[in-house]
Amino acid sequence: GPLSLATATTAYDSGLLDAVVPGFEEAFGASVRTLPRGTGGSLETARNGDCDLVIVHARPLEDRFLRSGHGLNRRGLMVNDFLLVGPTDDPAGIAGSGPRAAFRAIAEAEAAFVSRGDRSGTHIREQRIWEAAGVDPGGDWYRETGQGMGDTLAVAEGLGAYTLTDRGTFLTVREGSLTPHVDRGIDDPPALLRNEYAAIPTNPARHDVAYPLAMAFVGHLTGPARSTIAEFRVDGEIPAVDVLANE
Repeated sequence: GPLSLATATTAYDSGLLDAVVPGFEEAFGASVRTLPRGTGGSLETARNGDCDLVIVHARPLEDRFLRSGHGLNRRGLMVNDFLLVGPTDDPAGIAGSGPRAAFRAIAEAEAAFVSRGDRSGTHIREQRIWEAAGVDPGGDWYRETGQGMGDTLAVAEGLGAYTLTDRGTFLTVREGSLTPHVDRGIDDPPALLRNEYAAIPTNPARHDVAYPLAMAFVGHLTGPARSTIAEFRVDGEIPAVDVLANE
């Protein structure tokens, strides 16, 4: 059967997977079934033995998954960064701030903020920034969508709200008038905004999975597809950089 890949919606929404999968399918005569589930959902899918590998971006969850023995051989794939985007008129006055100060200002202004609320890598990072800012978000100004990144950007645009997004999906979706107010650059983002993606095969000792094919796919991503990842552009802009180049 096909190789089943559960993935962060951000890796899917940005179009990057569409750029690297066909080369693998051709080289290995295999088809890939992509399940965009978000990081939390993808790891859950692997824990249940329902996918051969995951592409995810939340290191604490990845480490727990590896320690539990459900996955093995984690490989870093690429890095991009998170942006804080919002209405053009920037009601909380966060433009140019760092992530902590920006989140604090949004809470103090009770400016509308949309959270994915879905245990995705992006949601987990958002929670980490609130914590770093010393804010426990809640109240009418704070809403959860329970949806993927593209849909959440659309909701933020509709409500005139701020949201945290990965660069790749934001460049792809370009939702209406949403404007990046906190953008520290993809080359050297601060730790709170750095977003690393990794591939982790499901452990064949625990689950009936296509492990050799999963490892072949990881090998493809970290080998032949690296140039595709490096050259991938959205509207002429770089949505992610090769993590291996920086190690």
